[in-house]
Amino acid sequence: MIEVRALQGAELETALDDVAALRIAVFRDWPYLYDGTLDYERQYLATYRDTPGALLVGAFDLGRLVGASTSTPMEDHAAEFAAPFRDLGIPLTDILYGAESVLLPAYRGQGIGHRFFDLREDHARRMERGHVAFCSVVRPGDHPMKPANARTNDAFWRGRGYAPLPGVVAEFSWRDVGDTAETKKPLQFWMRKL
Repeated sequence: MIEVRALQGAELETALDDVAALRIAVFRDWPYLYDGTLDYERQYLATYRDTPGALLVGAFDLGRLVGASTSTPMEDHAAEFAAPFRDLGIPLTDILYGAESVLLPAYRGQGIGHRFFDLREDHARRMERGHVAFCSVVRPGDHPMKPANARTNDAFWRGRGYAPLPGVVAEFSWRDVGDTAETKKPLQFWMRKL
């Protein structure tokens, strides 16, 4: 049985290297194609260690982290992610940013993704945030590394009450698998009012 629970503070910090390993493994696949390193991950994940309102929802199989979903107050996350919201008329302090949700393939389809969202949304309510937002990379339909059986999570997200925000797109850079340099990618924001 998989245990899914919310972690904060010291418990969150203890799990960060395992989250880094999951991000590197899961985001290597389509559509992210992320060629990550542990050094970069440790710097990136320091945000969760250093932000009082950060949350890590972990999925554990016999104590081993097999999935993770992170969140921070929007105003505390990277500026590239907050900037597209400035024209919406919603204060950043009313938005919980749901960063990554990563789950090893063998554990998908068991309802863990729903638990990730449930606990994130509960956290947003406790923080008196009226919205939860996240983003997803946008790749061209004819991308040469797109698998023939590729599918999106759009139906899952819509079923949870999220919708894409027209024109609310961030840009973030990382190195794709097989590339030698980082390139900018567009990330479409989705949001739900709680």
